[in-house]
Amino acid sequence: MAERLSSQAKAKQELLARARAKSPVNDPEFLERKASREAAELEREARLAERRAAKEAEAVRLAAERAATEAARLEAEKASEEERRLAAIAAAEEAERLKVAAAEEAERLKADQKAKRDQRYAARKARQR
Repeated sequence: MAERLSSQAKAKQELLARARAKSPVNDPEFLERKASREAAELEREARLAERRAAKEAEAVRLAAERAATEAARLEAEKASEEERRLAAIAAAEEAERLKVAAAEEAERLKADQKAKRDQRYAARKARQR
């Protein structure tokens, strides 16, 4: 039984020795591949960071563009409102001018009618004498 145990322990030691010999830590190709993988990972992370930065920059640009568009729209709306206000004032002034002109025309017409009536009255009085 002791022989079996010792042969088992010996076999185990041999397996451990072979595993240590094949250990990738001692293999230069393994170290090279590991360095290559790490470099690729760093490059990938750098590309991702660059993409994130580009997306953020694009988002900032779009936000600024939207803000500028909104400001321009508000400015145009304000100018349009100002134009409408000025047009309304001009229309009110024109309506007032037309009203005054119509009133003056009505006064002139009344005066003409009174003058004609007075003339007819005077002619009738002259015929009666």
